[in-house]
Amino acid sequence: MTTTTPTPANAPGSTTVLSYEAAQGAAIAEEMRRDDSVFLMGQDIASGGFFGGTRGLVEEFGLGRIRNTGITEAFMVGAAAGAAMTGMRPIVQLGFADFSLIAGDEIFQKLGKWRHMHGGQFELPAVIIMPIGPSGGAGPEHSGSMEMLPMHFPGLKAVVPSNPANAKALLKAAIRDPNPVLYYPSKQLNFKRGEVFTDPEYVLPLGKATIAREGSTVSVISYGCMVPRALEAATVLASEGIELEVVDLQTLVPLDRETIINSVVKTGRAMIVHEAPRTAGPGAEIAALIQERCFYWLEAPIARLGSVDAPIPASRFLEDHCFPSVSDIVETARHLVRD
Repeated sequence: MTTTTPTPANAPGSTTVLSYEAAQGAAIAEEMRRDDSVFLMGQDIASGGFFGGTRGLVEEFGLGRIRNTGITEAFMVGAAAGAAMTGMRPIVQLGFADFSLIAGDEIFQKLGKWRHMHGGQFELPAVIIMPIGPSGGAGPEHSGSMEMLPMHFPGLKAVVPSNPANAKALLKAAIRDPNPVLYYPSKQLNFKRGEVFTDPEYVLPLGKATIAREGSTVSVISYGCMVPRALEAATVLASEGIELEVVDLQTLVPLDRETIINSVVKTGRAMIVHEAPRTAGPGAEIAALIQERCFYWLEAPIARLGSVDAPIPASRFLEDHCFPSVSDIVETARHLVRD
């Protein structure tokens, strides 16, 4: 499947078609060519990593900058923190976000706090790539969505790309950022293909959402793999006169509150959709923001869609029923308009 990516006003003209996963590999390669302090660590990354995105990097950059590690997430992130303190720009690729919990102390206590604890004496430009969500029957321990965690731990940024173009441009911005960035690609998008801008200097700013589709009836606020589903739902509903405005957050931290508020004030209705659990997921914070800032413009209650409050099963059939579908978005939008 090839996706169509909305073109930002400042985007360069030249494009190529890449998969979501390959776009991330292209971003890493471009930044390694640009800056000798950038290097990559992870399990089996010299042979392509878990999903093939780093294939070919070791041939260009060698084992000194493409570093295979053991299965020890705490070591990988701890080493990245130390390297970042001394002026390097490490990228750590964890196979699955679930295993970031093993490195929880290094991520949340060290990367997130050390710059503040030491009075800003050094920067911590580290990127931790942590794929989220299901990947076709991977089971309970490989299908988690952990992207809400940095919303609770100040000092970390969080990126949630939704297509190959912003997967590349946001990862490049993350690598260049002087702060630690947690990068959460959605595994459901790994092999989706789309146009990607080839200019190696094209990046997207962290903390800025984009309007993936203009609309006037309901604001659908989403990120990651739920953005393509929201766009598909918008196409279905357009024939009924229901025009969804799809807000692609792109980053959860910083959260682009202004774009969310402006969209909801415009439409008067809000739906938040994500693959993280509905209970205490990012949608809860966004709903609170809308309630506080947009109350007098709301024409219906705020709707939230997320995954079920249960471990994700290994059965692909059951897995499909754990996450919001296009039809779920369609039906929820109808209720917001008609009830």
